[in-house]
Amino acid sequence: MANLYISWVLFTQLVLVHFAKTGAKVPAIIVFGDSTVDAGNNNVISTLLKSNFQPYGRDFFGGRPTGRFSNGRIPPDFISEAFGLKSFVPAYLDSMYSISDFATGVCFASAGTGYDNATSDVLNVIPLWKEVEYYKDYQSKLRAYLGHRKANYVLREALYLVSLGTNDFLENYYIFPLRQSEFTVEQYQDFLVGLSGNFLREIYSLGARKISLTGLPPMGCLPLERATNIFGNHECIEDYNKVAVNFNEKLKGLVAKLNQDLPELKLVFTESMYDIAYQMIKKPASFGFDVAGVACCSTGTFEMSYLCSKSNPLTCTDANKYVFWDAFHPTERANKVIVDNIVGLLLKEFS
Repeated sequence: MANLYISWVLFTQLVLVHFAKTGAKVPAIIVFGDSTVDAGNNNVISTLLKSNFQPYGRDFFGGRPTGRFSNGRIPPDFISEAFGLKSFVPAYLDSMYSISDFATGVCFASAGTGYDNATSDVLNVIPLWKEVEYYKDYQSKLRAYLGHRKANYVLREALYLVSLGTNDFLENYYIFPLRQSEFTVEQYQDFLVGLSGNFLREIYSLGARKISLTGLPPMGCLPLERATNIFGNHECIEDYNKVAVNFNEKLKGLVAKLNQDLPELKLVFTESMYDIAYQMIKKPASFGFDVAGVACCSTGTFEMSYLCSKSNPLTCTDANKYVFWDAFHPTERANKVIVDNIVGLLLKEFS
């Protein structure tokens, strides 16, 4: 038993020396969620919700449309870089990459998904439970590649990023009658918080110990929602924003409970993300933006995915002036502003 303990201590020290040499604060970034963090998994599934074509990705490395719903990088890419790892996190289903690439970062997210399985059914995308199945497959490949001991260390010490929930409301609850017939909006929030708790407990049981959970953005201020607010002069739909704030409060309560209940778990809720996004939208000039009410792509009011066309002459020439890239998603620069305002907390909690 003593020899086993000494062996483990020596192994841990060797791994720590390796990360110290590379400058990495964690061994890997592992991502679950929706289009806010999807690096391109939807490219290979049968869905209309894709972005692996121009003008998406025009400001990414090499001007390549990867399937990220932005003109360039998205939050996990910037977080990975800030933690001393590579400058972008690849999608697990992207055939360009292999387990050697995924060993330091991997994304299982799928645009259009939610906590609720009924949400992923809307556009035939990857449900959250399937993201977990891909994660289990990844674990097996990682252990074969690194060996069980080192792989288990990576899985335990990795930073897990979780970002989803908006689609449950905007693509599901407020559009289709099924969930409205079953739940009031507050009951639906509680239903989703329960699903979130189940998911977080499951990845904890699979080895996750460092988790950053992102709540809802000011979803009533997305260009698509403002475009439909005809009688409100195309201002933000504040009722939707109130739902987002209330849901985020419920997630904060869940985070506190899980941190208390699950040994060695460090779960952080990035609550300031909502406030930063709201400030950017309401006072864009304070952050160096010119436009927040409409998006860069096409008319900037309702277009995303295939409606965001390279051939549309209305698409802006400089996305850096815009908070939103398409009617639902921020520009690369807006993503960077958001990450810059939360990464200090993440580095403090997880380094």
